[in-house]
Amino acid sequence: MASIGPLGNKRILIIDDNASIHADFRKVLGAQPEHSAQAALDVLEANLFGGDAAVSARPNFDIDSAHQGKEGVEMVYQALSEGRPYAMAFVDMRMPPGWDGLKTIERLWATDPEVQVVICSAHTDYDWTEVVQRLGHSDKLLVLRKPAEPIEVMQCATALCRKWENDRLLRGHVLRLEDLVTTRTRGLEAANQQLRHLATHDALTGLPNRVLLDDRLQQAIAHADRDARPFALMVCDLDRFKLINDSLGHRAGDELLQEVAQRLTAVVRPSDTVARFGGDEFVLIGTSIGDADGAVALAARVMDVLQAPVRIAAIDIHTSPSIGIAMYPDDGITIQALLAHADAAMYSAKQQGRGKSCRYAPGMDTGTEDRVQFESELHNAVTLDQLRLYYQPKVDTQTGEVRSAEALVRWMHPTRGIVSPAEFIPLAEECGLIGAIGGWVIREACRQTRAWQLDGVPTLRVSVNLSASQFRDSGLVDSIRAALDDAGLEARYLEVELTESAVMSDPEKSIAVLEHLSAMGVLVSVDDFGTGYSSMSYLRRFPIDKLKIDRVFIDEIVSRPEDASIVRAIVSLAHSLRLKVVAEGVETPAQLEFLRTAGCDEYQGYHFSRPLPATEFERLIRESQTQDVLTEDDAARTHSKLSAFVHWRGS
Repeated sequence: MASIGPLGNKRILIIDDNASIHADFRKVLGAQPEHSAQAALDVLEANLFGGDAAVSARPNFDIDSAHQGKEGVEMVYQALSEGRPYAMAFVDMRMPPGWDGLKTIERLWATDPEVQVVICSAHTDYDWTEVVQRLGHSDKLLVLRKPAEPIEVMQCATALCRKWENDRLLRGHVLRLEDLVTTRTRGLEAANQQLRHLATHDALTGLPNRVLLDDRLQQAIAHADRDARPFALMVCDLDRFKLINDSLGHRAGDELLQEVAQRLTAVVRPSDTVARFGGDEFVLIGTSIGDADGAVALAARVMDVLQAPVRIAAIDIHTSPSIGIAMYPDDGITIQALLAHADAAMYSAKQQGRGKSCRYAPGMDTGTEDRVQFESELHNAVTLDQLRLYYQPKVDTQTGEVRSAEALVRWMHPTRGIVSPAEFIPLAEECGLIGAIGGWVIREACRQTRAWQLDGVPTLRVSVNLSASQFRDSGLVDSIRAALDDAGLEARYLEVELTESAVMSDPEKSIAVLEHLSAMGVLVSVDDFGTGYSSMSYLRRFPIDKLKIDRVFIDEIVSRPEDASIVRAIVSLAHSLRLKVVAEGVETPAQLEFLRTAGCDEYQGYHFSRPLPATEFERLIRESQTQDVLTEDDAARTHSKLSAFVHWRGS
């Protein structure tokens, strides 16, 4: 059996009007001189000869005396104040002329509820029923009949002092447990509050999300009906936000959204609501606006507050909103109707040139419904084999020979006819279909190029356009390699075209991807050169092969000296970096003659041929060119260092 540890608190108070009783208690409970002397000798012997001093089997208690109940209560109070409380008290039942034992115990427990009590009585004036009625059933109370045996006194003192100590330890454990429970409860409450906030607020901007937006709209409708006062609902969409996301990355897009959220919140009144509806769309509930003129004025303030540029990644980004306005109840009496009509008005504002606001008018939602239908049909375009590739020749400016072509996608819609990429590519980027369409274009271009080779068509290199999101896809290199392998096409007959903005969105990552492509032997062209923000230090590091001059510089190359100077500069820059130059949008002999004189390597445009279906393009090539093939010397015209290295290793 485990041994019981020593007593902690051994302070005992004797409350009795008889002095001799106090002496008796001290003889039984107090330290006797002979015992103290023996204990001292034991300690001295242990120090001299080593070992542990013998522990006395008889505990010694600290005894204090009070001769009246009131005096005893005062001593208990004093001890408690000093932080040295009594563990127990022996209380006589009769102490004339002062308080009796029961009153004394009542006052003791009122002062220190934890003190243990033994009632000492030789009389039967009070029966146990009266004691219980006045003091209640208490586990801190024992009754000792006088005269008591010393062993009874010792047992009471030992048991109740130990009980006092155990109660103290238990209270400490309970308090610590309560503190722990309180702390964890507060943590759970904070976590629940955070979860409730996350459930109703947008994690990026901190604005109300759709859940809270619906609740706010329900409240706004209820108040409007009660007060017979209209309110405005506005859908605000950021123009060209996807271009920013694709060019500078999602982190820059997130920073822009956060800044827009702060500016929108600052422009509305406290009673109004600004919510993020999703993506780059925000919704404003103008409960403080009572008419359409007020809504138009608020839209103007939104336009104004978003006009200032936002500086992100050392670039000043300019953004503008397209805003659709719907008024309750004139433009809808349900949440769904208001949102749909405000959204339709927003798309109408975009169609008017972006950066505008528009109030809903009947018939606007027809266009929105058409857009939804158009998107649904686009989802089926790939699976239903409705996409086709058209090919536009790239012509050598000096010899007039066609040695490459650009593959351009067209949608053969069953009812709308031929749909140009300008109509459906932006929608494909918005709804996430650009990856599937871009992958199909790469596979089909590789298949067709190899099919022409097998059919004896003069050997050509075919280029495909990569969107910014495609270029950022970690699986791009593997998908291109798979397309080449499936078609059985050598990599040197494939060229990829990327815009400046796509390449410069993350220059270091772009270098890594381009090096992989170039090492495979795939040519790389930078499309629309001159319209972006290329860094010359990066341009010389990129493993690219060609620069394509955007058509905006070609259109007036003959009549505008400024455009002519820009084209000459681009040609000179490219050649100094050992890159080829291709001009887009060449439509007149005068433009071609200028490019030939400036040293431009290739051109494409309606002056030679519009984009053609595969069969017509094949006929054009067969008729306009002898059975020349793309020789090793032709392939070596690519100036990519890595492609040249691969070519050298293979020789």
